[in-house]
Amino acid sequence: MENSNPPYNDLMGDILKKHTKDGGMDNLKGHGKPIPKEYFSGDTFQHFQKIAKDAGYKPHWLKLQHEIRDEVIALSEIQDLNSVAVLEGRIALLNNKISEYNQSCPPPLQKGTVTIENIENAISYWK
Repeated sequence: MENSNPPYNDLMGDILKKHTKDGGMDNLKGHGKPIPKEYFSGDTFQHFQKIAKDAGYKPHWLKLQHEIRDEVIALSEIQDLNSVAVLEGRIALLNNKISEYNQSCPPPLQKGTVTIENIENAISYWK
């Protein structure tokens, strides 16, 4: 009887083995030191977030949040100087970024779109 399952491929394992073989794991921060005990207790996801934060990782949605905040502030500052068409074009691009943010962030952090009328209010909820 023929085996209908394809052979198992451990892509990430293979990448890690190659990286280790090439010396990529030799000079890691904390190498040779014991892992802190708090990493083994409590919520795994919270520990992951702490480890990622300690390593300087920012989730994509957080980077987007900062970009959106900066753009909302910039639009507010130039609102009186530009034509409505220019503002509407920039707001359309901003709302596309907000849509991307809402698709990638945790649901309680999702926010509404920006219009010319609500730019000033948007500053407070994007800070």
